[in-house]
This record gives sequence, C-alpha cells and structure tokens, in this order.
Amino acid sequence: MGINKCKLYDRAFQKLMYVGLAMMHWREPELITGAGSLKTVAAKLGELGLKRPLIVTDGFLHSIRIYAPLTDEMDKLGMPYSIYGEAVPNPTVHNIAAAYKIYTEDGCDCLIAIGGGSSMDCAKGCGAQVANPNRTLAQMKGLLKVKKNIPTLFAVPTTAGTGSEVTVTAVITNPEARDKYLMNDLHLIPHYAVLDPTLTYNLPKPVTSTTGMDTLTHAVEAFIGSANTRRTKENALAAVKLVFENLYTAYEDGHNEQARLNMQNASYRAGLAFTRAYVGTVHALAHALGGFYGVPHGLANAILLPVVLRAYGKSAHKKLAILADLIGLKGETNAEKANAFIDAIEELNRKMDIPKKIGGKWAILDEDLPALAKHAFDETNPLYPVPKIFSEAQLIEIYKQVQEKAEEKKDAE
Repeated sequence: MGINKCKLYDRAFQKLMYVGLAMMHWREPELITGAGSLKTVAAKLGELGLKRPLIVTDGFLHSIRIYAPLTDEMDKLGMPYSIYGEAVPNPTVHNIAAAYKIYTEDGCDCLIAIGGGSSMDCAKGCGAQVANPNRTLAQMKGLLKVKKNIPTLFAVPTTAGTGSEVTVTAVITNPEARDKYLMNDLHLIPHYAVLDPTLTYNLPKPVTSTTGMDTLTHAVEAFIGSANTRRTKENALAAVKLVFENLYTAYEDGHNEQARLNMQNASYRAGLAFTRAYVGTVHALAHALGGFYGVPHGLANAILLPVVLRAYGKSAHKKLAILADLIGLKGETNAEKANAFIDAIEELNRKMDIPKKIGGKWAILDEDLPALAKHAFDETNPLYPVPKIFSEAQLIEIYKQVQEKAEEKKDAE
C-alpha cells in the first residue's frame, strides 16, 4: 500500500475507532492517595473480601522490601500473601509466566503491582493470563483481545512516569523474537491506584528525570493527537503544567513530598489522557528501541520527544502553541510558540543531564534501521491519531538524528 493510500486508510480507521471507543465504558481506578497510603491497602483487601494477593514487583524493589509497609500490616492482621519479585524493565513473556505460576499454585485471588511500568505491565499480563488460561499472550496482542475481567488489581507506582496505574495498556517483550508489543484492552485498567509519594523518595536522579519525561511525553502526545475528548484535553493540560512546575524540584530534592505527589498526580492525569486519546510516533520509535536493545523507555522518550515534535512541523504548531501559553512561554506566532515549547523540553532534559543521543550499550546499529523503522511504522499505523504520518524512510531519518556516531562518542570522552 502506498503512503498516500495508507494515510487515507489510517485516518478513516481512527475516526471509526473514535466513535466506537466513545460508546464503551471507561472506568477510572479508585484513588488511594497520600503519604503512607500503601499500608491502608491491607484494610481495603479485607473490605473487599479478598483473601490472598500476589504482590508483583522488580528485583531491586524486592531486595529493599518496598512493600514492607503493606506486608507488615498484613502480617499483623494475619492475612497471607505471595510475592513475585523478578519483573524486569520491558517485562518478558517469561516474567509473566513465572508470576502466573505462583498465582495459580498459591491460590491467589487478586494482584498488587508495586513499582514502575514493568511491575504493572507484568501484573496486567498475569491478570490477562488468569482471565484467559487457554490463550497465549501473543493471542491477546493488539486491540481489545483480552475480552474478560482480570482479577482485582491494585497499582502502586514507585515512579512518576508510566501512567500504567490507570491505562488500558500492557507492554510485553519476547526477547527471543526481538519483539515488543502492546495489549490494549479496557479490562486491563487497574481497579485501584495507590499514590504514596514516600515510595518515590529514594529514586535515583536518572530515574526521576526519565520517568518524569515519560509523563510529559504521554501528556503531549495525547494532546496533539486527533482523538481527544474534553476530559482528555483537561487531563493532558493539567499533566503538562504539573511536570514543568514540579519535575525539576523532585529531581533536585527527592524528599520534597509535595513535588513528589504532584508528579504522581501528573503521571496519573497523563495516563488518563493517553489511555483514551493514545500516544504517537515518539512511543512507537521508543518501543522499537526497547525491543531491539533494551533502551529504558523513559530515556528513549525523553531523547526522541523534541526531535519528533520538530519533525511534525506545522501540523503540530497550533496545539504546541497552546502548551507554550500554558507554561508561560512567549512568541508572536504559533510556530514561534511551538518552537519555544520544544526548546523548553530540551532545556529541561539538559538540566537533568539527559543526553541528546542514544549510544553506548544501546547503540543503534545502521543495519537495524530499516527493521526499527518498520516496527515503529507498524505500531503507529493505523492506531495512533498522530498529527503527521511518517513514512518508514522518514522514521529512519529520525532515528539517525538520535543515533550516536563513533566520532561523537570519542569527542564526548
């Protein structure tokens, strides 16, 4: 299919999706918020008549017992629980299979995901498998393929970035196939979101910065797309404002409770926006890098966001100008304001020591560029209602802009 025919098909598909999704029931998680709110989940489990949760987290958080406020409370109440503590960045089909094995063998009846997007995606994948024991994860890949209610899911973010505590999406990696794919289904929306800022106090600075830029990417891509509702616009705007007002403070002063909670709220609001209005080309490009090389998702988004926004050109200027006005930037025209907003993103990256290029152990290989571009193109189209549809050749050029060359690496050293 030629690029022009592809564009016509994609836009028609997106309009039909917009109408169809408007008729579906979009639940929002019940919020449990505030410092120390994690331990209150124990009482909530009792209220709901739930007997044995599976706590899903990653190796590092498991090693420091991030869940201790909750499990200590459950121990006091005599409530049993199981723990899967081996979720990895870009969670794999093997992670989910291992979590599912514990869930079934221990007789669990609900899920508590504690961590970043990896823990939540792992728990969502586990929940989808519980709901569909006779189907593979690959068979649930794509749009509205889960089809059944997953067990009650509590999502407890320890970063402020992924928005997974509110989204319809789980990102799954199959390392053998070098594939990273999405499951998108309303049944994957967590039932409860627990925003406890104390859980984010000791995040390393690079995690605070890149997950925060992930939040910004969610909000910006949702806002500049063409599938917005009044509610998604409100949430996207609120998230953008919260990020620019709080991210650098949270980065510099990790124990600032208000800045940390505000960033969690930004992540939640951005999640509400993009789970309904979708993301865009930045995410598609970043997902391919994650699947091929394991590039951390927030880092890839942070580096790609200003590059892709500039590549959109005038197709995004009007909406980017609104975002520029929102954070108090000046300009005489929409183009000037849009470029000022992109400059502000680059400046925030610079202040937080986020590089402009992807290299080192995540070096983008020239021979992989066509496959990377195809992966990103196939993810974007026809689902994402982006301002401008790029060809695979154009996506390769975007990758080249963030590809660290050998001579650049040598100069940096």
